[in-house]
Amino acid sequence: MPRVWDVPVRDSTRVRDARVAAEGAAALAGLDQPRTAAAALVATELATNLLKHAEGGQVLIDVVPPPAPREGGEHAPVVQVAAVDHGPGITDVAAALRDGFSTTRSLGAGLGTCRRVADDFHLHSAPGRGTVALARIGAAGRRAGAVVREPVAPVRAGGINIPFGAADHSGDAWTWVRAGDRLTLMLADGLGHGPQASHASSAAVGTLRGAAHLPPSELLRRLDEALRGTRGAAVALAQLDLAAGRLRFCGVGNVGARLREGGTWRHLLSRPGIVGAHQPTTLPETQADWTADSLLILHSDGLPSRWIPPSDPDAHTADPAVTAAVTVRDTSSPARPVRDDTTVAVLTPTPVGRP
Repeated sequence: MPRVWDVPVRDSTRVRDARVAAEGAAALAGLDQPRTAAAALVATELATNLLKHAEGGQVLIDVVPPPAPREGGEHAPVVQVAAVDHGPGITDVAAALRDGFSTTRSLGAGLGTCRRVADDFHLHSAPGRGTVALARIGAAGRRAGAVVREPVAPVRAGGINIPFGAADHSGDAWTWVRAGDRLTLMLADGLGHGPQASHASSAAVGTLRGAAHLPPSELLRRLDEALRGTRGAAVALAQLDLAAGRLRFCGVGNVGARLREGGTWRHLLSRPGIVGAHQPTTLPETQADWTADSLLILHSDGLPSRWIPPSDPDAHTADPAVTAAVTVRDTSSPARPVRDDTTVAVLTPTPVGRP
């Protein structure tokens, strides 16, 4: 079952909790001592920054697939540390990443340190709306000046998973799998909350990994068989044919999907039902072209029913997990926290010139 750490940071005592959570995630991901120390340092710095600059916020720590799906079987998971706040925001993001920059008379090395020790680090801030800082730490750190010889994946996937009531396990799960030119992004929302809901969504993840060659409608039938005996789940499947540039979507239950096409957002509709219990007999697929400015968002029902997609014109070039975190941030507030297990998974093209 996916373990997710949701650490609300309202006072200095919670900084230690963020560090301990990062160490727990590193153990789950199988990281060695140096990379575990890097994850703990990033969590400590980001939690400390929440207190210094935003009067608190939320640190979300998870073990996730790497963001650039590459062909060739299983990939080593990475620790993802995200700090989300509804504070005043950062006016000059580039300056905030430079060592020595500070607005609180500190050394000003926190964000720069995070960027150096993490495998990748991203910062998004909007004055008046808040900030998202996100880092990933894997088994082998990025070496300065290293040449990346692996071919770059044409798309990236990322997500944010928030358990309801800061529980240890979320009933939601997301993952991606690539088989040849087919890349499949899935979001599963196990019925209800807690360990049994998590068991259902975990079963969906395990089944997808062994059936990634199937089209979405057939995948859902395979998932329906696999989830019998569990509580069942709502499931959204988006499959991209990389060679043809076509996206196919099929969903069952109370999960949502939005696709940005040419600057406008399109709803991709799921059929009523429960995978593993009451799945519909017909499963039509929605198809659409996938272009250089496309952006796909899958989400569970933890988001408000009338949530507004990100309006940033360059959202398709941002890190997908950052876009997911911004979506959650902008649809919630300290006075209106998430009301259910809440997961947002995002698929974007890889910008030209980026790894």
